[in-house]
Amino acid sequence: MSEKMLKIGVVIADKDEYTPFAPYAERTFEEDGGFFGHDGIKFTISGEKNKALVHCVISKIGKVNAAMAATHLIDEGADIILNFGLSGGISGVNRGDLTVADKFLEHDFDLTMIGYKPCEKPGQEYIYNADSRLLSIFKEQIPDAAVGAAVCGDRFICNEADRLFLKETFGAVSCDMETGAVASVCHAAKVPFIALRRISDDAGSDAESSYREMNTGGETLLADAFYKALCATADAF
Repeated sequence: MSEKMLKIGVVIADKDEYTPFAPYAERTFEEDGGFFGHDGIKFTISGEKNKALVHCVISKIGKVNAAMAATHLIDEGADIILNFGLSGGISGVNRGDLTVADKFLEHDFDLTMIGYKPCEKPGQEYIYNADSRLLSIFKEQIPDAAVGAAVCGDRFICNEADRLFLKETFGAVSCDMETGAVASVCHAAKVPFIALRRISDDAGSDAESSYREMNTGGETLLADAFYKALCATADAF
């Protein structure tokens, strides 16, 4: 294996989201890639011109888990970090749509009671932009995907009041429980990052049942789109 081979880290929240992607990883399996009780796998991909080593980690749900996984992947030498999974739809999207996030915010970071803006972190960046090169690749490979802000928090959004708050306060397209944390780590480490998500629900009162239905359904649309963009990334970096 070439020492100069691009290394791509992938953070996936849970096994149900990973399962439709597993056949792609297992066909060129290199070795297990787990850590601290988190499952993982290392495999190779081939674009039209280049190969890349992919280290996929199932982080488990939530910001702390996702940040830990991203930190581990970067420590292992990842040149790029990617994420895919399911998200709640906030504005401009419907259930089943694919979304590419161009910016990331942590909606549950709240110091407004002492004079800060929602999600503002004193003395540091708190709105994280997707890497421009990765954004171009993903938009080209998945032209039907909606592009917009992903907001992240350690809370499953399932009511209209919260959904409206995220729309009006942050201009959010989608909400999830991992992307903002991974984006924060990648921003600090200066590692390119982007996320592809599929809308599982409308973040309303039926969000839980809609999410569970899509997350356990074994649909391959998200996995197929992500793999296509993954191979294109191998050629572009």
